[in-house]
Amino acid sequence: MPVVESLLPVVALIGRPNVGKSTLFNGLTGRRRAITHDRPGVTRDRMDGLVRRQGLRPFLLIDTGGVHLDEAGAASPDVPKGLQGFEREVLAQAQAAVREADVLLLVVDGREGLSPLDERLADYLRQQNKPLIAVVNKVDGGEQENTLLLEFYATGLELQPVSAAHGRRMHELLDRIEELLPAEAAETTTPAVTPDQTDRDGRALKIAMLGKPNAGKSSLVNALAGEERMIVSEIAGTTRDSVDVRVERGGKQYLFVDTAGIRRRTKIIDSVERFSVSSALLSARKADVILLVLDVVEGVSRQDKKLISFLDEEKLPFIVLVNKMDLPETNETQAVKRSIKEELSLVPHVPVLWVSAATGKNLNAILSTAESLWTECGQRVSTSLLNRSMTEALTKHQPPVVKRVRAKFYYLTQADVRPPTFVFFVNDPDRIKPSYGKYLENQLRARLGLPHAPMRVLYRASHTKKKTK
Repeated sequence: MPVVESLLPVVALIGRPNVGKSTLFNGLTGRRRAITHDRPGVTRDRMDGLVRRQGLRPFLLIDTGGVHLDEAGAASPDVPKGLQGFEREVLAQAQAAVREADVLLLVVDGREGLSPLDERLADYLRQQNKPLIAVVNKVDGGEQENTLLLEFYATGLELQPVSAAHGRRMHELLDRIEELLPAEAAETTTPAVTPDQTDRDGRALKIAMLGKPNAGKSSLVNALAGEERMIVSEIAGTTRDSVDVRVERGGKQYLFVDTAGIRRRTKIIDSVERFSVSSALLSARKADVILLVLDVVEGVSRQDKKLISFLDEEKLPFIVLVNKMDLPETNETQAVKRSIKEELSLVPHVPVLWVSAATGKNLNAILSTAESLWTECGQRVSTSLLNRSMTEALTKHQPPVVKRVRAKFYYLTQADVRPPTFVFFVNDPDRIKPSYGKYLENQLRARLGLPHAPMRVLYRASHTKKKTK
């Protein structure tokens, strides 16, 4: 179930496409989370963000996709007939946000004026009997207000002119939202989940979903969240923003970041998709744990291997989820698993889970494995155990002779965690062959109890032998 939504008052941004909701969302949250673009309909999934300003109560802000209505409007909570594909699903997401919200902000475009769709949306939102403001966006100067706002008075709503792109009158909007927040939320001062904190204490485990389009990332997020938080479609590329979904499972809190599907660079010809891919990789770097989702039917593609190589080189903790395991025939399952395991042999330390978002197969193992991997990445090892492990590894298999000289190892220390970073001090790092370096890494994993964490193993020149503790 959602976590933060039950603890903080909720404000929802509603409006037709391309009125500046995502720019307003970024401005109010103070973070460039939502992708902004001149093209209508870039935002599809709802996106949650925490708004905190000094002296004001925090609240959860929901950005929704641009709403399309039929000619009859949306007077009922049901999705209007006549909508197909994404438009119907986007509207369903927006209506869910309206039901959850304590305050509604109808965002309109001051430059374009009042449209029939704005009027129908105003009628629909007025029927919800919740505090409602019409935020007239793209009003860049005081001299424009009298002319640009005039026709919006026909809606009968309270008007608040702003320019989200330039930050104009945003503080006034925040002050007015503060006045409209429900009184029972006054005691709420800090959220239980604050994804901006760097310390895990008191915050959710941040998990990024990564993979090609249509691998099932959004379906897995919905299955783990227990509700339809992400739009799911057979059309690849539905998710464009990196979308946060907060979840509580088993008394623990998680923050899922569903990212845009990553295709081969040669196939990315759309500027919005290019922004989406950059956002996905940035989200992966900032996550505590990454779930790389593969489609069992497609197997491990060339693009999947590139993503695996990227994650491995960056030493990011990740788990491979082979999704859609309900599709292979029973007599083919073992052969499929063997084939995929062979393709993943370059990263033997990475956990692999065989799952199905459709049937719920093995979903419970995802969160427990993510927790275990996070804990493993933060493990510190005593100096005595490090050097005993080094001695045992060297005794089992001596370093090779390079240029008629064998490398001498003096001592081993741990320099950092997340990822665990170990430094060997040797007489000449150039005499350590990659194959022997891989052997030492495998020995450290086995002897230190670090089977799955990404690991950095470095070599430093030293001519002074250090006494081990």
